[in-house]
Amino acid sequence: MAHSVRFANAVWRSRVTKPGSLFRLTTSSRPVYHPACSSLIRHYCIYTTSPLDPNEKTFDKILIANRGEIACRVMKTCRAMGIKSVAIYSEADANSLHVEMADEAVCVGPAASKDSYLRMDRIMEAIHKTGAQAVHPGYGFLSENNEFAKQLASEGIIFIGPGTQAIQAMGDKIESKIVAKNAGVNTIPGFEKVIKDPDEAVTIANQIGYPVMIKASAGGGGKGMRIAWSDEETREGFRLSSQEAASSFGDDRLLIEKYIDNPRHIEVQVLADSHGNALYLNERECSIQRRNQKVIEEAPSVFLTPETRKAMGEQAVALAKAVNYVTAGTVEFLVDSQRNFYFLEMNTRLQVEHPITECITGVDLVQEMIRVANGYPLKLKQADIPINGWAVECRVYAEDPYKSFGLPSVGRLYRYQEPVHIPKVRVDSGIREGSEISIYYDPMISKLVTYGPDREEALETMRQALDSYVIRGVTHNISLLQDVIAHPRFISGDISTKFLEEEYPEGFKGLQLSSSEQNVLAAIASSLFLKDAKKATAFINQTRIPPRESEESQMKLLVTIGETSNTVNITKRGEAYQVTVGDAKLSVDDRWKPTSDVITPVVDGQEYSLQIKSHGATGAMQLQFRGTVFPVSVVRKEIAELQSLMPEKPKPDLSKEVISPMPGKIHSINVVEGQMVTEAQEVCVVEAMKMHNSLFTSSSGKVKTIYFKEGDSIGEDDIILELE
Repeated sequence: MAHSVRFANAVWRSRVTKPGSLFRLTTSSRPVYHPACSSLIRHYCIYTTSPLDPNEKTFDKILIANRGEIACRVMKTCRAMGIKSVAIYSEADANSLHVEMADEAVCVGPAASKDSYLRMDRIMEAIHKTGAQAVHPGYGFLSENNEFAKQLASEGIIFIGPGTQAIQAMGDKIESKIVAKNAGVNTIPGFEKVIKDPDEAVTIANQIGYPVMIKASAGGGGKGMRIAWSDEETREGFRLSSQEAASSFGDDRLLIEKYIDNPRHIEVQVLADSHGNALYLNERECSIQRRNQKVIEEAPSVFLTPETRKAMGEQAVALAKAVNYVTAGTVEFLVDSQRNFYFLEMNTRLQVEHPITECITGVDLVQEMIRVANGYPLKLKQADIPINGWAVECRVYAEDPYKSFGLPSVGRLYRYQEPVHIPKVRVDSGIREGSEISIYYDPMISKLVTYGPDREEALETMRQALDSYVIRGVTHNISLLQDVIAHPRFISGDISTKFLEEEYPEGFKGLQLSSSEQNVLAAIASSLFLKDAKKATAFINQTRIPPRESEESQMKLLVTIGETSNTVNITKRGEAYQVTVGDAKLSVDDRWKPTSDVITPVVDGQEYSLQIKSHGATGAMQLQFRGTVFPVSVVRKEIAELQSLMPEKPKPDLSKEVISPMPGKIHSINVVEGQMVTEAQEVCVVEAMKMHNSLFTSSSGKVKTIYFKEGDSIGEDDIILELE
């Protein structure tokens, strides 16, 4: 949630960011909640299957070895269970929401993850300083690190996760595939050993048959994964995947398996205790992805039959039992068009998209993880796990969706408002207004979840929530999310992991306005222009009644949206604007304020939801409609005629420049000054949010100047090198 929890009588001191320093909130009474924070508690009403037992003894204090939204999420359940929470933070996160929400907080190092959130020694020191009895790892970072779990166990600290045997077996994709096969789980054909070098990768790929998936043996989250359709792509994929795997997981081992083209990605949530009980909490459909990372998830899946659901669930439980699995985990499958399913991997941690499972089952997964870690048996039986309604999750990222469906964006959120006022909306976030999205961590802003009795209502609520979500200061992917959930193919449920590539073969271009939507937007823009014009001529505290209606009540305008221009006649009559756009006549009500974050003008009886990103006296404005921001120009007709006589400024030739499409760090420069290069030649690799991105030349020539060196930080649109 965007709003933080406030404590009565909390003693605040200046934040100390020296590694190992302890920041403590002391309270003299039970926590009370800020009025704006009601949504923080409201989402607990979905947890109906496993209510809290106040008589059940639990931990006194838990350290959350993570940051951001997942740290905040775990803290909410800790607070509901009466458990104190300890946050760790890097110097860059000193003022983050998860630090403020915690009862205590300890700095564990500089901004880079390898120097802070991945420093086991400093985290162990924080555990000893605060007296935490248990550690919840969240997801990512050390959540699936076997050495961390072993170190905790050796010092008597409870790891709220699986045992080391399960982490070892399932964390290694090669070993996990062997274990799954022995447990009777369907598996994908592939090479079940580590690939030594690019040459061996090519040999194995040809034996299996293209296409193949090259993937990191350790880790997940889409990092260290490449699809190859040829020998050349296999060699390049081996190089980039090993680099990403080493950077993200400290382990560059790779494996190769058959790539199932055009599958669905469906996963099963499992939950197990140390008493031999294990069950599955139905499935999640995760097929909408870009670069092997999930974008939109829903539960349940429209594709599965009850029989397939049961078979997948039973195989997932069989795998969990085969490795003596304890706690919450996720077994991921690829499912083909005939509903044949194949084991992909098991994530031995809480999954990012766990909220949608909580919505349809009523089970607080974090609560169950804490109970199981404390040695309690599950109270639930398989028959107790329902499918009540439908839930959809959109991952809202600080990304530019027009660049490869989402390249990272950084900046400070100078305006931020979550749509929690809408019923059946849940927002899991670790930021608030004023927070900074930096290059050091994942660019996720939040997980936006909507719930309904059926899929249609859940999607309609999601549409409203995305329209009402106010994010200013960074580029975000709401336009892509809006377009996908409104797509006829998505609505019909006919999706696969290739959905984005198939439906947007030239890349995502934003909402393509129909002629009627073009007219509506032009009418609203004209009304806004007339409102601004009226305001500019108004006198404060003027009480004299004007002798006649101002000439500003009617105008002839030229409205340009993108590349499309229309002549517009607008007249203010009573409480509405009468607008003529070409041959179309529209009526726009006047009962909305340009200063509102979200405006809802009614055009010809239908309400529209928009955000005014910017507007001014010149008539240049930016309107966000269904997620896409449209540049709009509104000028008086006579001024437009004069502007048409002005010469156009020529566009600069950028073909001789290699420009960074995102902020990040130079991982490697593969050319030198004076070297001849050809068109489409790789010249450098940029690392951004742990992903390695190759940049290529757009023309041939000699390298004239290289402006950066390896290890340098760069910003979006920085020129990396220039050709003669």
